[in-house]
Amino acid sequence: MNATQRREIFSRFAAINPHPVTELEYNSTFELLVAVLLSAQATDKSVNLATRVLFRDANTPAQILALGEERLAGYIQRIGLYKSKARHLIATCRILIEQHNSIVPQDRTALEALPGVGRKTANVILNTAFGEPVMAVDTHIFRVSNRIGLAPGKTVLAVEHKLMKAIPKDYLLHAHHWLILHGRYVCKARKPECAQCIIADLCKYPEKTA
Repeated sequence: MNATQRREIFSRFAAINPHPVTELEYNSTFELLVAVLLSAQATDKSVNLATRVLFRDANTPAQILALGEERLAGYIQRIGLYKSKARHLIATCRILIEQHNSIVPQDRTALEALPGVGRKTANVILNTAFGEPVMAVDTHIFRVSNRIGLAPGKTVLAVEHKLMKAIPKDYLLHAHHWLILHGRYVCKARKPECAQCIIADLCKYPEKTA
């Protein structure tokens, strides 16, 4: 896929959705951090159902820490891996309070030092909360990047690095959300809906559906 084709892909995404946003519900950077931490191996819908109740009762590091691991687990028990996520979130709140004045840091190293926060989560926070042009590669983005020939790679990190080079700089800020939404609703894992795809003529996938 050449540079002209790559620019055309993101030009079309921008035309139909100029200001894409995450489907996770949040009202602060801390709430976003909590939601993204909980979203690993879980749907945004299930996370939103849990956080609507959780954030009503506790939406600061101090308030969630005060809940304790057991009570916090009760709020998120319908989310996959909820016990380990509760443990990580309590530990993360403690670190935010003790080391960052209860403020989510705008720093990759500091973010990745938080329990339960890996490179992908850190990139989501840096991009969505702080407006940094970074790429958080989840399963949707990994699949789409390989399937359409945008940035093929065998590992998440390899795809991330290729995307950072392949995506035109003026589209990089929103590219994360465009690709996630495309993978979630059009370029689906089991059967892509190629007939509804706005970039089907640019896609390199050899097994397009009718």
